[in-house]
Amino acid sequence: MNTSIWALDETERADAADLVKELIRRQSPDPPGNEKAVAVYLSNWFRARGFDVNVDEFQPERINLITRIAGGTKPSLIFSAHMDTMPIGESPWIHDPFGAEELNGKVYGRGAADMKSGLAAMAIIASKIKNSGLPLAGDLILALSAGESSNCLGAKRMVERGDLIGAGAILVSEPSSLELIIAEKGALWLDITATGKPGHASGKDSENAILKLMDFFSAVHKNPFASHSHPLLGIASLNINTIKGGNAINMTPDSASATMDIRTVPGMNVEELIKTLQKISGPSFKFSIRDYKPPVVIDKDDPFINTCQNAILSVGREMKPPGGVTYFSDSCILVPALDVPRAIIGPGCLGMSGQRDEWVNLSDLYTAASIFGEIAITYLKD
Repeated sequence: MNTSIWALDETERADAADLVKELIRRQSPDPPGNEKAVAVYLSNWFRARGFDVNVDEFQPERINLITRIAGGTKPSLIFSAHMDTMPIGESPWIHDPFGAEELNGKVYGRGAADMKSGLAAMAIIASKIKNSGLPLAGDLILALSAGESSNCLGAKRMVERGDLIGAGAILVSEPSSLELIIAEKGALWLDITATGKPGHASGKDSENAILKLMDFFSAVHKNPFASHSHPLLGIASLNINTIKGGNAINMTPDSASATMDIRTVPGMNVEELIKTLQKISGPSFKFSIRDYKPPVVIDKDDPFINTCQNAILSVGREMKPPGGVTYFSDSCILVPALDVPRAIIGPGCLGMSGQRDEWVNLSDLYTAASIFGEIAITYLKD
């Protein structure tokens, strides 16, 4: 039973449900990348509740929002959430992906779990903390980013601008089934080009670049990186996610390209990974790094992690051992830059991101808000 003083009352629960629905209705898939409708709605929402909001449109329709509750001189606590979502995909949905339909205590729609519910929980509890008038020993900063789903564009921008200097810890509300996450895999994104020799499809004096790619895919399907593992993250993994090649039905393609996503664990060296792939593929292949996001692992005995564990217990939930996730978050940029601990706790089921008919339990959204309140007040107490 949730007996926390930060449990949401009936009005606050209704506000939280309304907020997540409004965010889902405002489309923000990345790609193509456009958070403007969400950012405008949120900036108005916060201002209506007495917050000052810094709006940073650092690219056309790519917007970061920063707002805070001012406190004392103690290092700040960052509430981190992103406004973008995964695309809806090609498969048909049963529920309108932008309809925010509520059914049997669940809200359906793209971003319901990843991570507009987590964002809504942070916004609602920040408003409750502000209204309480309780003094804080440091600032509570809400850092709401653009472009996390692709390459953490917004988080990189926040670091470049120095928006979060003075932070002492980061709480990320990515979907975690309300479990405490201390480890996340990294992501190495590669552009791959295979070169062949052109020729007429009826002839023999050619080299098919698409077939070269297929041979390469077959070889790496066995996962040459499976020997790299971590107790919380499992083994390193890889996926081929896009393929392009060929210009005409009667011409042997002399070039073909693909993209590869390698999920890394601590201890892996990017240059060595590419050398391994080059050895498998041969000289007719070129590998270019599109983006690299390092893995992040926080010490389970860090005081901030202990604060988060106690907060979960305080709302009546069972405390499971801190775990790891295969996805990356903005903390892959923020943690190395700020050199602070990070915890991930959020509503939404693990593995729900990117799924058709994505949903979140509203009760988990309300519980998440309580947990966030407990963490904020404990960390920022005098």
